[in-house]
Amino acid sequence: MVAMAISQSLSFNPFKVSVRRGVAVAYVPPPPPPSRVRYRFASRRRLNSEAASASASHFHIYRFDRFVRRCWIADTEVVNHVGAEEEVQEDILAVEIECPVPIVHLNSDILQTDSLTLLTEGTYIDCLLTTLPVLSEEEQNALAATPAHPDGLYALYACCLAGNLVEQLWSFAWPSAIALLHPSLLPVAVMGFFTKLAIIIGGPVVGKLMDHSPRVPAYMCLNSVQAAAQLLSAAMIIRAYTVLPTSASSVLLRPWFIVLVLAGAIERLSGVALGVAMERDWVVLLAGINRPIALAQANAVLNRIDLLCEIAGTSLFGILLSKYEPVTCLKFAAGSIFWSLPVMIILSWLTNRVSTGVLDRAKCSQSCCKMSNEAPLLDDDSIADVGFEAIKLGWKEYMQQPALPASLAYVLLCFNVVLGPGSLMTAFLTQRGLNPSIIGGFSGLCAFMGVAATFLSANLVRRFGILKAGAVGLTLQASLLTMAVAVYWSGFLSQKSPLFLFLCLIVLSRLGHMSYDVVGAQILQTGIPSSKANLIGTTEISVASLAECVMLGVAIIANDVSHFGVLATLSLLSVVGAAWMFCLWLLNPTDEQRSLFSFDPLT
Repeated sequence: MVAMAISQSLSFNPFKVSVRRGVAVAYVPPPPPPSRVRYRFASRRRLNSEAASASASHFHIYRFDRFVRRCWIADTEVVNHVGAEEEVQEDILAVEIECPVPIVHLNSDILQTDSLTLLTEGTYIDCLLTTLPVLSEEEQNALAATPAHPDGLYALYACCLAGNLVEQLWSFAWPSAIALLHPSLLPVAVMGFFTKLAIIIGGPVVGKLMDHSPRVPAYMCLNSVQAAAQLLSAAMIIRAYTVLPTSASSVLLRPWFIVLVLAGAIERLSGVALGVAMERDWVVLLAGINRPIALAQANAVLNRIDLLCEIAGTSLFGILLSKYEPVTCLKFAAGSIFWSLPVMIILSWLTNRVSTGVLDRAKCSQSCCKMSNEAPLLDDDSIADVGFEAIKLGWKEYMQQPALPASLAYVLLCFNVVLGPGSLMTAFLTQRGLNPSIIGGFSGLCAFMGVAATFLSANLVRRFGILKAGAVGLTLQASLLTMAVAVYWSGFLSQKSPLFLFLCLIVLSRLGHMSYDVVGAQILQTGIPSSKANLIGTTEISVASLAECVMLGVAIIANDVSHFGVLATLSLLSVVGAAWMFCLWLLNPTDEQRSLFSFDPLT
C-alpha cells in the first residue's frame, strides 16, 4: 500500500488505482503466473510509450516502472530489459493478440519526485525476505506427523479390520480342523508345503500384474478370489468329516484333499498379494511418502489391527471349537467369509473416494511405463514365458535392492515354522491333548505381544535408531527361543508345567520378533522405490515362502510328533542366523546403504 500526493483525478485499471484530489491509496493485486514473455512485453510497451519524447516525463515513468517491478518481484523472474531489439519484437508479435496489455499514459505533473519515497533501494525486497513463512522445527515435525489423506487412512484401517479378522479366523480354523481328523503332522505339512510353493512360483507374477493394474479394481478382484478359495476349502474339509476316517498317507490321494490343497494355494497367494498392496503401496500413498512420522504411525496401526484380529479370530474359533462340533464351527467361518466380502469391497472403494482418487494415480515411473509400452505384459508370447520373465525380473530387482540384508534376515526368520503360532504348532498342541481354547489363547497371547511390540519398537527406534532397534529385537527373540528349546530338550515336556513354560517363552519371544517386523517394514519402505514395491514385495514373500517350504519339506519327512524337537532346533538356528546377519550388516554397510540409512555402530 503506497500513499501518493497528487493534484488531479486518475483512474488506472492495470493496478486498480482510484485517485481523487488529495491523498489516494494504490492497491497492487497478486500478479498472474510468471511469464518471461508477458513481463518483457509489458516492459517494452512502457519503455516505448509516447512519454519517452520528454526527458522529464521519461524520468518519472522510469521511477514508476521500478515501482511496478518491485511489486511483482515475489512472483516473477528477474529479466534483463536491455535485450536484443529483434528478440523483444518477436515476443511482442507472438503474444500481442492473445495477451493484450493496456497502455497507461502518465503526465509529469501527476507523479512527484517524492511520490515513491516509501520504496527506497532494497526496502521492498528486504520486507519480502523478512516476511517469508519459514516453518519452525516443531511445525516441521507436526507436518511430518500429519497424513496426506487422513480420511483415506481411516477407511483403509476399517477395510483391513474386516479383511484381517476373517483371514486370521480361517488361518486358525483349517489346521485345527485337519489336526482333529488325523493324529499326524503330515496333512498340515503337505498343505503348507504346496501353499508356499505356489507363492514361490506365483508371487512375482501376481506382483507384476498388480504393478500394471489399477489398484482398486485389482484389490476387489483378489478379495473375491480369496473369499471363493476360502469357501471352497471349508466345503472340502466339511466333506472330509462326512467320509470314513482313513490313514494319513491315504488322505493325500483323496479328491477332497487335492482340491483343498489347490484352493489353499490360491487363497494364500491372493492373501499375500493383498497384504503387499496394502502395506507397501496403499499406506505409503495415503500417509505420504515424504511424511515419515505419519507413515511410521500408519504402519504401527496396521500391525496392531492385524494382531488384534489374530487375537480375536483365534480366540473366537478356539472357544467355538471347544463347545461345538468342528463342522458347525466351519460353517460359522464360511458364513463370516461370505458376508465380509461386500463389506471389504465397499470399504476399498470408499478409501479411494475419500482420498480424492489418490489410488488412481499411475504406479510406474516414466522409465517403467516406457518399458511396459515397449514390451506389453500380455502379448503373443505364452503365459509360461511371461511368468518366467516376471519371476526372473522379480528376483533380479530383489537381489539389487539396497535393503537386501534386512530382507534376508526376515527370510531367515521364516525358517522358524514351529516355534511360533502356526499350523504346525497348532497341530502339535492339538495332538498333545490341550484344550482348543488353550491353544487359541496361546495364539492370542502371541498376537498380544505383537501389539505390545508396536509400542516397544517406537521406544527402541527413539533410543537406538531404526537399525539398532532391529538388532535388539532379533537378539531378544534368539535369546528367549534358546531358553524355550532348552526346556523342550530337558525331557519334562510331558508334564503341564514345563509345557506351559515352553509356551510362555515362545510368547515372550514374539515381542522381539514383532519389533523387528515393524522396524523391518519401514526399512524396506525406505529403500524400495514405489514403482517396484509390489514386484519386490511379492518376490520377498516368495523367498520367505521358499524358506518355509524347505522346513515344511523336513516336516513332511519327520511327520511324527516325536520329531518335533528336531524341527524346533532347526527353527532356533535360523533365528540365531538372522540376528548374526543383521548385526554383521550394521558393522559393514555399503556406501549406498550409508546414504539411505544412518549407521553409527559405536553409539
